[in-house]
Order: sequence, then C-alpha cells, then structure tokens
Amino acid sequence: MTGANRGIGFEVAAALAREGCDMVITARNAKTLAKAALQMEKFGGRVLAQACDVRSPDSVDYLFTLVRALHRPLDFLINNAGIAHPNRVISDLPYPVWADVIDTNLTGTFLMTQAALAVMRRGSTIVNNLSIAAERVFPGSAAYNASKHGALGFTGTLREELRPKGIRVIALLPGATDTEIWKTLWPRAPRRRMMSPATVAQAVVDALLLPGNSTVERLVIMPSGRAL
Repeated sequence: MTGANRGIGFEVAAALAREGCDMVITARNAKTLAKAALQMEKFGGRVLAQACDVRSPDSVDYLFTLVRALHRPLDFLINNAGIAHPNRVISDLPYPVWADVIDTNLTGTFLMTQAALAVMRRGSTIVNNLSIAAERVFPGSAAYNASKHGALGFTGTLREELRPKGIRVIALLPGATDTEIWKTLWPRAPRRRMMSPATVAQAVVDALLLPGNSTVERLVIMPSGRAL
C-alpha cells in the first residue's frame, strides 16, 4: 500500500488491518508512516512500514528486496500515492511541477506494479487509485488530469495482460473526498460536503473481499456514498 500515512491510503490500510491482514505500507514521510503503522498494529494487523519514494526505481527496488525477504506472496497491491498541483493554466505551469506530478501519479504506479508482479500469484488483486479526474477534465489541473488519464490507460492495459494469469485489476475512481490534497488542488474547496476517506476505504475492502471467481473492474464512488 503506497501513500498509507494519511487520507484514503491510511483508511484503506486501517480497514484491512481490522480484517486481520498483514501489510507492507509505504510513504515518503518516514515519521508519519511510523505513526500510521502503530495505529494499524492496534487494529490487529502485522505491519512492515518502509519509507519509499515511488518516483525512484532504486527506492522501489529496495522496498521489494524487503518484501521478497518475507517469503510470502503479495495478495494485494494498492497504488494510492498521489499528489496534485496548484491551479495553473498550461502556459503558466512550470515543468518541474508537471514532472513531479507525472512521476508520482503515473510513473510511480508503473514502478510499483512492475516490481510487485514478481511476488504476486493467481487470485491476487491490484487496485489503482485514480480519481474521477481519470475520466474528466478540470481546467488548471493539466498535470493532474494527464497523470490520471494516463494511469487509467495503464490500468486497462494491465487488466487485459493479467486476466489470463488470474490477477484482478481494479480502477478506483472516487469523487471528491475530504483529504489533504485539496490544500494544494483547491484550498477553498467545500470539504464538508465531500465523502470521508473511510467511505472510500470500505468500498475498496468490500471489492477486495469478493470471491475469487468475481471482481469489480471499475469502482466509482461519488459523494452520495454509493458505489456504482
């Protein structure tokens, strides 16, 4: 689970811990990640917390060196790490901002997935948290939109490649959710009207716990709380 120290990632990991799952959780911030791990262990799950920068092949490789040392297959991979950028029209969007968003939201998903496939088996599941921005366009959010549209294409390709291997792939497309990303994306966003991260997390866990002969390929969750 990437981006597990806060928001949707934390709530999904916490919900899985309550189900008795053992987990490997990551985030860039080692301090907040350690705090998250302590909370999850109180819920009952065993947790390996390792700081990881999903933009970096070396960081991802080191993480999966630790994963392989556990000598256990990976049942779930949840690509949740993601960042946004301040509202800027394309003509004013600095390249470093563009690159950071693309590297985190799109390339990071690729790197984590590629590394994880070596330790996944039939019956495993990959969930990519994409946001409704994977299907819609929001002016002023070019890098974010592009990263999420690209990640949706990647997810669809991955699903078709892994279907014969019996590995399920779920595209998670939540609507507006009350997380810290809005401080960057839209500081004045009406967060009280948004879904809670726990609402999204419960839908994800329900999808993960489906019988092995069934799956949800696209999980869209809107502020009403209903999964479509």
